[in-house]
Amino acid sequence: MIRINLLPHREAKRKQKQAAFVALMAAGGIAGAAVVLLVGAYNASRIAVQNERNLVLKTASAELDKKIGDIKTLKEEIEALKARQQAVEDLQGDRNQPVYLLDELVRQTPEGMYLKSFRQDGQKVALAGYAQSQERVAELLRNVSGASPWLERPTLTEVKVATLAQSKTGRKVVEFTMDVAIKRPRDQEEGAGDEKADAELAARKPLKQSGRKAG
Repeated sequence: MIRINLLPHREAKRKQKQAAFVALMAAGGIAGAAVVLLVGAYNASRIAVQNERNLVLKTASAELDKKIGDIKTLKEEIEALKARQQAVEDLQGDRNQPVYLLDELVRQTPEGMYLKSFRQDGQKVALAGYAQSQERVAELLRNVSGASPWLERPTLTEVKVATLAQSKTGRKVVEFTMDVAIKRPRDQEEGAGDEKADAELAARKPLKQSGRKAG
C-alpha cells in the first residue's frame, strides 16, 4: 500500500492564504488612509475657502462700521451746527422782544386794569397789577391765551382783594399776579405752517366727499 504525505502542501497553502490576507489588509489600510487623506484635504480646502470668505465679510463689516461711525459723527456735527444756527437766530429775534412785549401788553390789557410791574426771565414774564374786578382779569387771560400773536400759556398765580394805597376812601380792587410765556418768531412760523396744513386738509375733504356723492 502506497502512502502519500500531504502535510507540506497543506502548510504551503496555509502560508499562501495568510500572505494573501496580509496583502489584502495592507491594501485595505492603504485605501482607507488614502480616503482619509482625500477627505481631510477636501475639508481643509473648504475650510480655507470659508475662512477667506469670513475674512472678506469681516473686512467689509469693519469698513461699514467705520462709515456708520463717520455718518454718526457727521450727523452730530450737523445737529450741533443747527443748534448754533438756531441759537443765533433766537438771539437776533430776542433783541426785539421787549418792544413786542410792551406793545402786546398794551393791546391785550383790557380797560379797568393797569399793570404795576412785569419781570422777564428768559421766555417767561411775571405780571403784577390791579383790576376793577375779577372779570377784567379773566378777560386778560382770554386775550393772552387766544388772540395774542406774541404771548401764550397764561397762568394766574395769585388773585386777591386789596386796598389801593393812593385811595383816600379805601377803594377795594383786585390785585393779581400771573405768568405768561413769550413766543419766538420761529414758533409763529411753525404755528402758521400748521394752520396752513390744516387749511389745506380741510379744503381737500369737501372735494373727496363731493366726488363720492357724484359717484
